[in-house]
Amino acid sequence: MNFAYKAYNFLNVVLFFILFPPFWLYTRLTGRFRDGLGQRLGFYPKSLVAAISGSPRIWIHAASVGEVNGAVAIIESLRRLIPDCGIILSTTTKHGQSWARERFGPEITCIYAPLDFIVSVRKALLAIRPDILVCLETEIWPNWLLAARRMGAKIALVNGRISGRSIKGYLKIRFLIQEALNQIETFSMIREEDAQRLMMLGVPKKKIEINGNAKYDLLLRQAVPSLKGKNEKLYNLKGNEPVLVAGSTRGSEHEIIVNVYEKILQTLPETLLIIAPRHIEKIQHIIDMVKAKNLSYQLKTEIDKPDCLRTAPVVIINTIGDLQSTYSIASIVFCGGSLEPLGGQNILEAAVWGKPVFYGPSMEDFLDAKAVLDKTGGGIQVKDDRELAERMLYYLTHSDEADAVGKLAREAVMLNKGAADKHSAVIYRLLHPSSVN
Repeated sequence: MNFAYKAYNFLNVVLFFILFPPFWLYTRLTGRFRDGLGQRLGFYPKSLVAAISGSPRIWIHAASVGEVNGAVAIIESLRRLIPDCGIILSTTTKHGQSWARERFGPEITCIYAPLDFIVSVRKALLAIRPDILVCLETEIWPNWLLAARRMGAKIALVNGRISGRSIKGYLKIRFLIQEALNQIETFSMIREEDAQRLMMLGVPKKKIEINGNAKYDLLLRQAVPSLKGKNEKLYNLKGNEPVLVAGSTRGSEHEIIVNVYEKILQTLPETLLIIAPRHIEKIQHIIDMVKAKNLSYQLKTEIDKPDCLRTAPVVIINTIGDLQSTYSIASIVFCGGSLEPLGGQNILEAAVWGKPVFYGPSMEDFLDAKAVLDKTGGGIQVKDDRELAERMLYYLTHSDEADAVGKLAREAVMLNKGAADKHSAVIYRLLHPSSVN
């Protein structure tokens, strides 16, 4: 264990004793963050551990909802490839855990990941006893990886990506991150750029493969035509009104979209706006803003009720997991986190439905998705809110051109399917080295 590791763990211990007592008291008084607290410290109920069956035992870690989506496609592929395997899926966030449990139910053991304290990760590994630990995207936790290798588990990073912003941070803690990366036997990355950044951190080229993004496979399977009809009924669409869906909006984008919508109403007064903020806690802010504009609105939870009809021109999505299927009824889509320097969102969630997708200049965290659409011309990038309003209105009033761009967007996703099978094959080969020719 090098000096950087020792310093990392010393800092962990200091922060734990300083921050945990007030945090524990806060959870007791408010009830917040109680869900999974014991598991985050490495304590897993015996009944939960006893329910894990199958061999080999594969522990897959996906931080939040986005990573879980990639994990779903890989898990489905793994279960075809290794039917008797036992799969444990861990997440970091509450929303990720909720989505994992909703998606798999009792089929898969879903748990919270341990915090990266030595004691926590050791207790967790002793309870789960994985044959292989599979981390998704950029989940690189030094203590967890080192402890897993010492206990004999194989380790793979799949659907891996390292953004331009992330590499700058990793290079600053290179001595720590290199030791963690040394524990990983195989890296199955999304793009060539991700592989190059890994090599900048000292990972040998022979340990790296480039296999695409598994999320695309899930998106294609989720884009079921029946969902479009279901949402058309839910949103009480008559068949001719334009629909603007703004997904994962952040920061000033909430206000930008509402302002753009007001401009569109001047020409197309029947337009419906459906807005889904990236963070649920911003719902009240959007409500206040819509009220200030004298626009009527309904929440998604309201129109979900059997006796409630969507009549308002604005619907605010205040639920988790509904945005992707809502894109199915859009005429045009805006994907947030892109007009502000926040790295963007997954624009292919809308593209898979054959929709024209608008996004701003900041797409650093989703360069692979942007590159996919750039190749076919299926995406529409704008530099600011003014251009967004102009181009949205243009495509809403030129439906033939909008349909053509949407078709190119769908084709772009279709050209990139098959990544989940490639990533699962990497896991299989690591578990069965004798199968490698």
